[in-house]
Amino acid sequence: MRRRLALGASLGLLAAPALALAQGTGKPKVVVVGGGFAGATAARTLHAAGVAVTLVEASAEYMSCPFSNAVIAGLREMSAQRFGYDGLKRAGVTVVHQRAVAVEERAVRLADGTALPFDRVVLAPGVDLNWAALPGYDPAAAERLPHAWKAGPQTLLLRDQLRAMPDGGLVVMSVPANPYRCPPGPYERASLVAHYLKQNKPRSKLLVLDAKDQFSKQRLFEQAWAALYPNLEYVSRSAGGQVTEVDAATRSFKTNFEKHVAAVGNVIPPQQAGEIARLAGVADRSGWCPVDPVSFESRLRPGVHVVGDACIGGAMPKSAFAANAQARACAQVVAGLLQGEAPSPTKLLNTCYSLVAPEYGISIAGVYQPANGLLSDVPGAGGISPLNADASFRAQEAQYAEGWFATITHAVFG
Repeated sequence: MRRRLALGASLGLLAAPALALAQGTGKPKVVVVGGGFAGATAARTLHAAGVAVTLVEASAEYMSCPFSNAVIAGLREMSAQRFGYDGLKRAGVTVVHQRAVAVEERAVRLADGTALPFDRVVLAPGVDLNWAALPGYDPAAAERLPHAWKAGPQTLLLRDQLRAMPDGGLVVMSVPANPYRCPPGPYERASLVAHYLKQNKPRSKLLVLDAKDQFSKQRLFEQAWAALYPNLEYVSRSAGGQVTEVDAATRSFKTNFEKHVAAVGNVIPPQQAGEIARLAGVADRSGWCPVDPVSFESRLRPGVHVVGDACIGGAMPKSAFAANAQARACAQVVAGLLQGEAPSPTKLLNTCYSLVAPEYGISIAGVYQPANGLLSDVPGAGGISPLNADASFRAQEAQYAEGWFATITHAVFG
């Protein structure tokens, strides 16, 4: 039942109520900034509701982070991660490939000076890497110690470094403290890198250094690692796993107790809301955006809504599935607000799939509702893959993951 709900949520992407417009008043205008899973979903849903939508996205194509770990492990081509915006244009959404540099009182200002007027604005800027958070790590260091946490050239850089590494080399991965994009993502990456090493460089080892002690689907990952990957060593924060400094020149990782020198290093750094959220004044001192959990309207700036990875989602994690669900809910609320309708609470669904090996998938699902000013778990809802499941069950979960990705990318970008 959980998986049917998950796929159904993506298939229901455009199920927004039509907006009844007064004769002669024209359509209300909404500008959506950011063309990832959240922004593209919001734009489609608003357009289907009768709102005049302009989607602002600097890039001509979107590079999907979900499934990019499979590219790193050589299981998938980068071309499978690329999605354009022709589908949204065909659907009637106006798409502007420019960088938004400011959100003024009633207009979004673009890098070329153009002002796009709006009645309301939806920001879906995703995440930026917080270059100041880890000593020694900056954009130059990322060319030697790739993060690959934004899909694209960094994904290929990490893949190619692994391919070029001699057998017997040490791969070191550092994982940040919460919050960050895709909570189980680092552990999926560790699994697939360990799989690559096992298949192609059997004398090599992967060392995972973590800034926390607990993580999403932990028991499932650890059970799989014990069975499949003796070449993977995991070190938690309490065991000395928190990285305090890196040196790109020597590919070294320092913790409070040790120094590890890598043949290939992967730094997943701390993160924050994308730049336009900070420029618009909707990010607080945490670097993330507090929002009303019903409308996703900023608590810091009325009339500005924030969805996806940039917002503070309470119990709801930062994931593509969550971004899609939040954007649909927000767009429906915005369409209603433009008619003077008060927003009403709704429940939101999230499912996160992870690949541990090519035919070994695991998942966790949750249902969330507004409570005490945040999105909170619905007691007794959701579920997680069972421990000790057989190979056919794990293979089926991997197929569900593929199906989810095909469904959501087609619904959002197709």
